[in-house]
Amino acid sequence: MTEAPGNEHDLPALQRRLEAFAAARDWQPYHTPKNLAAALSVEASELLEIFQWLTPEQSARVMEEPDGAHRVADEVADVLAYLLQFCEVLGIDAGAALAAKIDRNERRFPLPGASGGPGAAAGDSAGGAGGGARSESPDAPRSGGSPGCSPEESKG
Repeated sequence: MTEAPGNEHDLPALQRRLEAFAAARDWQPYHTPKNLAAALSVEASELLEIFQWLTPEQSARVMEEPDGAHRVADEVADVLAYLLQFCEVLGIDAGAALAAKIDRNERRFPLPGASGGPGAAAGDSAGGAGGGARSESPDAPRSGGSPGCSPEESKG
């Protein structure tokens, strides 16, 4: 499949290529949500394995060494491929889902001093007592969750 110059890396074009690749090999019966979610988890674990015993400083420099950079890029590609296929099978627009998630997180975690954010007056609607806003920082270390969300949020 040939795309117009500059479009070969957009998500819909990549999804079409992945779909055509799987269809040409009759792999669709195996591309169930369960199988794709499991494969996604395995590939994410393979990405994690690269960093498992590195110090924070070593992990920040992993892309400086060609072999390490190649391994990371390969695993990122595997994770993205399975995520895009998972979204395709379930009819999820990955870009729209991410945009909606960012919107929700911007409301849940307003900037410090903004209405409802840390440092805002106690009576502000989103951040006052009983307002439902959480006090933890979205940048705080955590063990799980998705980008910009807490482990509790990733469960729902």
